[in-house]
Amino acid sequence: MWRRASQLLRTIPAAAAVSRRIPQPHPAPIPPHLPAAKLVSSLFYATQAAAAATSAARSPRTVGSLLRLNDLQDNPGARKQKTRKGRGIGSGKGKTAGRGHKGQKARGTARFGFEGGQTPLRRRLPRRGFKNRFSLTFQPCGLGKIAKLINAGKIDSSELITMKTLKDTSAIGKQIKDGIRLMGRGAEEIKWPIHLEVSRTTARAKAAVEAAGGTVRLVYYNKLGFRALLKPEWFAKKGRLLPKAARPPPKQRDKVDSIGRLPAPTKPLPFTPEELEFAEKREAPRVIA
Repeated sequence: MWRRASQLLRTIPAAAAVSRRIPQPHPAPIPPHLPAAKLVSSLFYATQAAAAATSAARSPRTVGSLLRLNDLQDNPGARKQKTRKGRGIGSGKGKTAGRGHKGQKARGTARFGFEGGQTPLRRRLPRRGFKNRFSLTFQPCGLGKIAKLINAGKIDSSELITMKTLKDTSAIGKQIKDGIRLMGRGAEEIKWPIHLEVSRTTARAKAAVEAAGGTVRLVYYNKLGFRALLKPEWFAKKGRLLPKAARPPPKQRDKVDSIGRLPAPTKPLPFTPEELEFAEKREAPRVIA
């Protein structure tokens, strides 16, 4: 037993030194006639001494292996080298460069998606869904929110409330696409006349505003005109003039009252008799035969 213990003490530091290539001190021999308790304590202290010697021998190597700028490089296999074609037979991609002999694929004249004359994949698969290119997305804005901003002093009710006013006062979010739709939420809070210019409105919102003595005008802006209304400083920064107001397309002529004005107006525009007559016809209920 004593002989096996002494051999174990000699082999543990030697194996660690060989694996790490660090020289280890040779342990002192253990007398063969030691009690069991003293043998255990001797094993413990010998192991601690071997660990301390290993860390001491490793410290100068750690200092010597610090990262240097001239040692920076990618990990092996991090960058794949580009295949060099047509560089001789020994390269493996010489002569025909992996394209074979003659034919359509060797000359590279096939158009994208061509499958040799059979029905291509884009025609074999059925169509799903429909996207209307002429659809418009309007951001809703309730009358209650406008009344709250007027009470807070952020909106002047004596002036014209345009879509730029609603955007500057954070009545609506920043993601505005095609315009603003006036909603009737909080219509009971409107107790004074206000004048608005929006893209669309609901019947309840318009009735509430007109009951308080105000007006709602539906104006048309195309993409560029709507951008010029909300961000006129962008055109000034680019050294450009504001675009002219565009007329609505035929499909939207019966949904708006007039063309939007640029830059953003501050005074309401009175309705003409023709506009009032047209608005009455538009709001009249349709009779389906």
